[in-house]
Amino acid sequence: MITNMKTKILSIAALGLMSLTLTSCGEDFLEVSSKTEGTTGNFYSNEAAVSRALIGCYDGWQRTVSNGPTFAFHYLAELLSDECFGGTGNADARNSAVVDRFDMGEDNSQQNLHNTLWESYYAAIYRVNELIARSERIAWSSEKVHGQLIGEARAMRGILYFDLVRIFENVPLLTVPSTENVPQAAPDEVYKVIFEDLKYAAENIPADAYPKASSSTNDGRITCYAAKAMMARAYLFYTGVYGKEPEGVTKAAVLAGLEDIVSSGEYSLIPLYKNLWYCASTTWTGSDQTGWTEVSTYAGEDNAENILTMKFNYTSDYNGNAGGNNAIQMFSVRGGTYKAPYGQGWGGATVPKTFVESYPAGDQRREASVIDLTAEGIASMSNYVDKAIPDQREYTGYFNKKYTARSGYHKSESDGSWTLTHYWDGLMAGDFQISQPIGYTLIRYADVLLMAAELGSANGRTYLNQVHNRAYATENGDGSITTPNIQLELSKENIMEERRLEFAFEGIRYWDLLRQGVDVAAKAIVASGETVLNGGIEGVVSYKAKNITDKRGFQQIPQTQITLSNGVLKQNAGW
Repeated sequence: MITNMKTKILSIAALGLMSLTLTSCGEDFLEVSSKTEGTTGNFYSNEAAVSRALIGCYDGWQRTVSNGPTFAFHYLAELLSDECFGGTGNADARNSAVVDRFDMGEDNSQQNLHNTLWESYYAAIYRVNELIARSERIAWSSEKVHGQLIGEARAMRGILYFDLVRIFENVPLLTVPSTENVPQAAPDEVYKVIFEDLKYAAENIPADAYPKASSSTNDGRITCYAAKAMMARAYLFYTGVYGKEPEGVTKAAVLAGLEDIVSSGEYSLIPLYKNLWYCASTTWTGSDQTGWTEVSTYAGEDNAENILTMKFNYTSDYNGNAGGNNAIQMFSVRGGTYKAPYGQGWGGATVPKTFVESYPAGDQRREASVIDLTAEGIASMSNYVDKAIPDQREYTGYFNKKYTARSGYHKSESDGSWTLTHYWDGLMAGDFQISQPIGYTLIRYADVLLMAAELGSANGRTYLNQVHNRAYATENGDGSITTPNIQLELSKENIMEERRLEFAFEGIRYWDLLRQGVDVAAKAIVASGETVLNGGIEGVVSYKAKNITDKRGFQQIPQTQITLSNGVLKQNAGW
């Protein structure tokens, strides 16, 4: 990747190999421990070895979050958008403000904000490239098995590069396990690989590899349907940003892939939106005197709507074993655990009041998406007022409910008393700061429907209104659900507005803005500025459109990588 990083790359290769010797363990296949009985030269001997190596690749992909980058992809995407401010502690480093406002002037020392992220992505890519290159020597039992294993690996590489090119635009392109110091590739070259990889996965992972209908989980594995959906997302972003079709990909083919997902019958919308999210669908009833009961209608991570979810576990520690979703703590309420089901976090990505108030009356997605500290009674709690607000930057009274740490009431075995604590602490599992096992869903069926509508499906209006009407569905006293029959007109404006409300806080909004034009993104972000509290003192979040447009909406290359490359890597414009 870069000349003076040869030692680092070799260590990455060793790390990759260590993880390639992992054994699958059913539903918890990402809960793994390292062994070193194999070497790169002798490991890839048969299909079973490649299958184990593929688990190591999934582990590498997971580590782009669990390695603890300052801004994991999901969290970064939220700070860049108009639906979140930087937030975090009032006395914390202003790295969140640098990202949120596209402005190094917020803190000129933050030149390596994304270094861990960069290294984690290229470590994951190295693992995948190693698997693909070494697997060529295998005598496969069938083309079906070959297509499935290599298809998953290539889809993973396509997703990894798609994340990188959206964040940085100008990145090195490596499709073989290499330590070569290569310059950044033209974006078209990177996208060519992305689309080739996703197309291969869509065509070669068997449709029955991980059937949703007959299995409650696929352990986060990438299916042909996930590859088709991700190809559509990449197509919409590329054509929007670059104003042309990618090489070898047509709109008709991308739309056909989405229609395949719809017609497969593998996926469907969850009838009530709130049931997609644990904290939106869960309450605790009772008291410390009578005891507490968890009441939940949560559909689970492997529900019928979720097409691709990155999985995590609670086995992380401070000895190099990473597996938790580290973005969760950043999104969560700062200062303590105040009310179940919300756990403690660092108070990042506070939600603008204007965004919350933009939901139309009756839209159930507002309550399901946003923790309203006032409505929940948290904002008035004396311990929150005394402890959290004085320590919170860019306090608005609103946080992300979809992706937040969880808490619950737990009964002491010794004296029978009840305590409100972090959910995973109650299971005696992991450290709440690094061991959040909450999955990150990259693609839902609702996204497939809206992308198909945007790409011109003959059923586009039906798809749009399926998503829209679900947002207004209500539950009756007898448990039945009433869904209205609102008929929106099919238009680009209606589709983009539906996407804005449907996918709030899911790491999608910013890329939807940017693909409509950097000026559109800048305008929306500037308009989101408002009055907030910084350490309890009133202030204003304001943005300069020029900071965003000068950088074309992309992030800074880590200065460490530029230095280690002896200047082969170049900084992005505007940074």
